[in-house]
Amino acid sequence: MIPLSILDLAPVTVGSTPVQTFANALDLARAGERLGYRRYWLAEHHNMPGIASAATAVLIGHVAGGTKTIRVGAGGIMLPNHSPLQAAEAFGTLGCLFPGRIDLGLGRAPGTDAAAAKALRRYYDNAEEFPADVVELLGYFEPVQPGQAVQAVPGAGVEVEAWILGSSLFGARLAAALGLPYAFASHFAPDAMDAALALYRREFRPSRRLAQPHAMLALNVVVADTDDEAARLFTTQQQAFVNLRRGKPGLVPPPLDSAAAIDDYCTPAEKHMIEATLACRAVGSPGTVRARMQAFAARHQPDELILTANLFDHATRVRSFELAMEAWQA
Repeated sequence: MIPLSILDLAPVTVGSTPVQTFANALDLARAGERLGYRRYWLAEHHNMPGIASAATAVLIGHVAGGTKTIRVGAGGIMLPNHSPLQAAEAFGTLGCLFPGRIDLGLGRAPGTDAAAAKALRRYYDNAEEFPADVVELLGYFEPVQPGQAVQAVPGAGVEVEAWILGSSLFGARLAAALGLPYAFASHFAPDAMDAALALYRREFRPSRRLAQPHAMLALNVVVADTDDEAARLFTTQQQAFVNLRRGKPGLVPPPLDSAAAIDDYCTPAEKHMIEATLACRAVGSPGTVRARMQAFAARHQPDELILTANLFDHATRVRSFELAMEAWQA
């Protein structure tokens, strides 16, 4: 059976606070561990009031410290915002604290707007530096060589599972060239998924870290007792994307009164945008979701699936992940 994992955006909902978000993150990770999810990943974003995972490595430590077996990691660290040495030190530290459980997904987007990107790292030139930065970062996890001027302490010799993240052919080609596992952001950017997967599998070169290609796809999954209720809950995610495209990101909103109400919330052009952006989804009752997840997996043949559910109510979100795992195992 294809393993399932959890991608958490650490949502800050209307009426809540980051303090509650961090408690919810740990609770969700513990539920995922109990249910048999393989990984729990947090995504780095900045200058977004509804996402509290900006200090991603710190939050990973919080979650890993409160769980026992589930792998915990970054999906991902946006490398343009960090020096490779600092990222290696942070994840080398996590790897020492939680051996064999830390994942480091690396992305080349800043995960924010231009103003915040400038505030994060003013001297970074452009994303084309990303491949060299990845190679430099991975080098810090190798054994220290005689005469090596700079080393990550801790870092050298520490086991951290590195991934390349992507939503285009760029990341697929880099992951293949470096012999690394590849995670595609199909949950919000599905257009290049098929081409990227084909390129990654075709051009993959075995490495010390990975003998054969290993691809993980992201999928929006919302499960409730009925199709109608799941579709209503999904309007939270739909509203959030519309707000983001309007340049007004805010706290995660409650769901609308019905799924049909999204047509009044946005324009026809915005509706078309969210349908295309969030096309990779399985939303509905357990039976509906099981069929859609099976069809998605059969078509694309991922080695893993990572599920995300940006829902307003925490208990409802945990229950959705419970029902998703039950449906998948059924």
